Parts: sequence; C-alpha cells; structure tokens
Amino acid sequence: MAAVCQVTGATPGFGHNVSHSNRRTKRRFDPNVQKKTYFVPSLGRKVTLTVSAKGIKVIDARGIDSVVKDLLAKGVKI
Repeated sequence: MAAVCQVTGATPGFGHNVSHSNRRTKRRFDPNVQKKTYFVPSLGRKVTLTVSAKGIKVIDARGIDSVVKDLLAKGVKI
C-alpha cells in the first residue's frame, strides 16, 4: 500500500538518521496512513479511503459528503 493520503495528499518525507557520532544514514518519514470505511449518504454506499490521521480530522470537521465530492471532482476513483 502506498503511503499517500487520499484526502490531504500527504506523502513520505525523507531525511537522515543521525547517530551520536554524527554519522548519517538515509531514512523515510511515512505519514500515519490507515484504511477507513465510511458510509456516504449521497452515494448510498460505503467507500474505503486511505487516509492519514490528519485526513480523518478533516473528514470529521468538513463531513464525508463534502470530502467525497471534492475527491470525485479531482477524478479520484472511489
């Protein structure tokens, strides 16, 4: 599963692990992405979204109908 949020568009960030001796090795900062199933009254069915923790908060604030409408306008397959 790709670590990309469908709502916010959050993608992995990249950086370094830095040891005490200041040696650096590459690392990846993944967003907290989870699969969530929501019932969308306007569609009359359930949809499964891959959302980050912040994306879940956005859905709680704006409502699932508003978020799904924006996703469909962007052309995201749901």
